[in-house]
Amino acid sequence: MTARAPLELVCPAGTPAALHAAVDAGADAVYLGFRDETNARNFPGLNFNRQELEEGLAYARQRGAKILVAINTFPEAGNPGPWRSAVDDSASIGVDAVILADIGLADYAVRKHPGLRRHLSVQAAASNPEAIRFYQEAFGVKRVVLPRVLTVAEIAALNKKISVETEVFVFGGLCVMAEGRCALSSYVTGVSPNKDGVCSPASHVRYEDQGDRLVSKLGDFTINAFDEDEPAGYPTLCKGRFVAQGRASYLFEEPTSLSAARLLPELMDAGVTALKIEGRQRGRAYIAKVTAAFRAAVDAVARGEPAPDLDLGAVTEGQRQTAGVYDKTWR
Repeated sequence: MTARAPLELVCPAGTPAALHAAVDAGADAVYLGFRDETNARNFPGLNFNRQELEEGLAYARQRGAKILVAINTFPEAGNPGPWRSAVDDSASIGVDAVILADIGLADYAVRKHPGLRRHLSVQAAASNPEAIRFYQEAFGVKRVVLPRVLTVAEIAALNKKISVETEVFVFGGLCVMAEGRCALSSYVTGVSPNKDGVCSPASHVRYEDQGDRLVSKLGDFTINAFDEDEPAGYPTLCKGRFVAQGRASYLFEEPTSLSAARLLPELMDAGVTALKIEGRQRGRAYIAKVTAAFRAAVDAVARGEPAPDLDLGAVTEGQRQTAGVYDKTWR
């Protein structure tokens, strides 16, 4: 293996403390959102107001890191104001890029702020050359965050047909749904992850102690039941355990985290530009640990060394890891 330029490491921040942790641990870029429905992690206690973004941008710039603002939900019909304000304020503050999902908002951004760099969110679910070229030609998109449905071979083939940068997820929570298309949470809670920016909102979550087991609920729906010695996960429908044909099991997806560290050389060969870590809802200890581990791995691969094993099992969901679709062998 020969030395090459390292892949860009893009890390999450749900709070100013998490932003500092990501930058200090070696993030090349940090992505975050405003404290409202314009971003897909609209949870109480998370995200940034305008002053916090300005301060975070200054902190990152002083240390050579970039700030990307996720404006990646879909505007409410007849009420585009909050989303347009998020674009306007990102431009005036001087962030390095905005991450957009909505076509109308992308059109607004290119008309009102042509100098503002635009990335296409995974929420847009653009996974073929024709779709990506459309966003590039119509809205000047410079980078596409690819959905987690493509193998490494498919990513390599895609990159040969497009001229924009690609960014892929390498660690963190998984979702079985096509990004930007899930309606499970809104079916139960009436709150949409795609428009309101919140999947399984905390206001609808509760746990019931039933003596020998702990039951987790989302709204009126029982999502899971845990034995006394079993760790209790956060109740989301796609990772719920349900009874079907007399047997309780995870019908959609078992709690597990994506971990693609061993595939970094292959992703580099596939023409990927940036690696994305999921976790804006996670604390600064998680951010610092995962960022530092991937910083070391990215730098090792860039030097031509094999991808190292990363000891991140303790911070994965369900203490389980998977390479997901990246090395899928079925058809």
